[in-house]
Amino acid sequence: MRPPRLPAAASAPFRRRHLCTTAAATITTKTSASNPAPQPAELLSAQFASFPTAGTTSAADGLASSLRQLLAYSPTHPRAFPLLKSAALESRLEPGALVDAVLSAAEVSAPAAAPELLSHLLTFLSYGKRDSTAASAAYSRMVARGVVPDTRSRTQLLVTTARSASAADALALFEEMRGNGHDADAKIYDAVMRACFKEGMLGDAVRLFDEMTASGIKPDKHLYGLTVAALCKMREADRALHVLAEMKEAGFRPNDTTQGSVMDVLVKAGRMEEALQMKNEMVAAGKKMDVVLTTSLMHGYCLLRKVGKALDLFDESVRDGVVPTHITYFVLIRGCVAEGMTDKAYELCRQMRERGLLPAAPELNLVITGLLKDRRWEDAIRLFELMVDTGVPNVFTYNHLILWLSLHHKLREALRLWEKMKEAGVKPSIATYNNMLLGYCIRGCMDEAVKLYSEISEKGLTPNAITYATLMRGYIKKGAFDKAYALLDEMHQNGVSCNDYIYNILINSHRMGMVDHVCEVDEMLKRFISEGFVPTTMTYNSIINGLVKGGMMSSAFAMYQQMCEKGIQPDIATYTTFIDGYCRTNCYDLAVKLLNYLRLKGPQPDLAAYSAVINGFCQQGNMSHALQFLVLLLKDGFKPNLAVYNSIIAGYKSLQMMESAYKFYDTMTKDGIVADTSIYTTLIDGFSKAGNVTFASELYSEMLAKGNVPDHKTFTTLVHGFIRTGDTDGAKKWLDEMSRLDVRPNVFIYNMLINAFLRDGKLQEAFQLHDEMLDKGIKPDGVTNELFTPHFSEVDNHSPAD
Repeated sequence: MRPPRLPAAASAPFRRRHLCTTAAATITTKTSASNPAPQPAELLSAQFASFPTAGTTSAADGLASSLRQLLAYSPTHPRAFPLLKSAALESRLEPGALVDAVLSAAEVSAPAAAPELLSHLLTFLSYGKRDSTAASAAYSRMVARGVVPDTRSRTQLLVTTARSASAADALALFEEMRGNGHDADAKIYDAVMRACFKEGMLGDAVRLFDEMTASGIKPDKHLYGLTVAALCKMREADRALHVLAEMKEAGFRPNDTTQGSVMDVLVKAGRMEEALQMKNEMVAAGKKMDVVLTTSLMHGYCLLRKVGKALDLFDESVRDGVVPTHITYFVLIRGCVAEGMTDKAYELCRQMRERGLLPAAPELNLVITGLLKDRRWEDAIRLFELMVDTGVPNVFTYNHLILWLSLHHKLREALRLWEKMKEAGVKPSIATYNNMLLGYCIRGCMDEAVKLYSEISEKGLTPNAITYATLMRGYIKKGAFDKAYALLDEMHQNGVSCNDYIYNILINSHRMGMVDHVCEVDEMLKRFISEGFVPTTMTYNSIINGLVKGGMMSSAFAMYQQMCEKGIQPDIATYTTFIDGYCRTNCYDLAVKLLNYLRLKGPQPDLAAYSAVINGFCQQGNMSHALQFLVLLLKDGFKPNLAVYNSIIAGYKSLQMMESAYKFYDTMTKDGIVADTSIYTTLIDGFSKAGNVTFASELYSEMLAKGNVPDHKTFTTLVHGFIRTGDTDGAKKWLDEMSRLDVRPNVFIYNMLINAFLRDGKLQEAFQLHDEMLDKGIKPDGVTNELFTPHFSEVDNHSPAD
């Protein structure tokens, strides 16, 4: 007999408590009319409504009583399940009490209905509660009472456990279920494997897949795909290929994501041929390569250092309509920078901007660093300016640029970036301050450096050892040894530890003037040793080097003996310094004797030792002996470096043999050695003195094109060369070039130009140069005054009246 329908008003969504009341009342009525039975003393719905005043026992008894009446009417009565749902979600009965109440009712009225009722109860608890605690407790109680809930409810319990607790808890519960002999189907495996995959328990996910297939359960398409993805994440390419093959054999067609995962793991394993084969199969099947797969293949080529092929694939994919993403460009930019393809990296970065994509700061910094490494600082600045308004450049971007500009004497450009940094709101780090300090110190602008140093604490930053080392080197360069030494005490006051690098800087500070400071250096070394400094071979080598350059060979040898007495072993650099010293003091026989001794007894001489002897003979003008040692250098397996070529070129220049000098320059460039400012200056000087200022100017242009920065010596030789040829106006133009490159002219250059103009009778131009000197803060010296003295007298002797 069908149960009566609910009143129409109840067909809409209704409250659970009303449902329980209506259900109980309906059953009571039907029972009284057709099969009289005793009514429960108190309906369960009333106990729910009055909870928590009602006791747990009475609530459980009420639930059991109501269920008994429903089950007595029909073991599958539709009102039983809403009643269970209401009890599970609205009562505060313990899970065990709920299970016991259901079993109590079922044992009396319908024992066979117990598994289904409890399965629904478990599902309600799993779905309706915020966590799996109640459901897990109910499941344990069911197992203890010998009832096995169905697969669906156990699957939902595992899903809830994974969501509210963890994949590890879900896996443990799953193992418990299997230990209890409960069957598992593909859905249960899917629930647990999905949870394991999501939380990175990849090995467990693959193990469950293996166990499932071993037990005869056939995986579905999703489980195959999940297992392949897990194996790919574990970098197990062979197993991923095997499972993918099984998936196809089972009649499932892998989706693009699954195939893409396998392609990606093949790429990362360097198995590009297999990855490309998969790509070709996908294309042959009518699938279009998306940007993810294409980028993965590009990455593979870059890993194999085949960036050219990656770029070809990029061009091909763009033609096919694939729209590159930020990651695509990042992969290519990194590959290009790693292979030294700075031009292409620069182009890609600009292309990103044109496509409306912004490179992240790391990508931008990679390209800028590559450009600076290639001395393309102007391109680096242009790229920076292209991105600065986007907010992409970070403090590291500014640091890279400012450091390079400071190191290469481009203080004006560094200061512009410093101001731009403030405008952009990028907060400088202590490294930024250190880089700007370096720029000031290299230029000898110590007043500005000290002013900037005072800002560090004001900005909430703390000076570090690099800060003090930079300032010390700046003072030492200016000859202000006392100020450099005083910074040591300031370091201690600010809690900055003095390291070996600082100690060695201070010890080296007197190296250029070692003749006047031998005692000071000795006392300084003793003090530092008392403070815990342990001198090394490098420390003594530095002191010996200073003594040797000061011509104090006996003092250098005494320091060498002290070094040996302290158990500090001299190295080849120590002996090379003595070889250089013997050459400086014209004791070439001793230099050669020591070099030959080292070749026989060791330590084996290095390239610097040969270079010292070659340089000595070149300075003496003895080029035949210099070339003999060049041959010996080659015989011993060395290749001449920049220093060797510099010595030989300078030697031939001193002998006015510019053809031979240029011949060695040509050999050097063919050997792949890039000339530095010193070599270019030597050649420019030689050709200028030979009257060939046109070729000297060409060398200057070549010098700039190769990224070398001319210095005072370079411009002095050019100015002098043009003056010698009588081109005074051409000589003066080099002042404009110095201004363009931010190279500050010195009084010697002005004196040459003033003398030339005065010699040519161009008094007005000479006086203008004098005024320009004063405007630039260059103080005239005695030579300047002597040049103008007769002309000042001439001017004084002519009054306006005359």
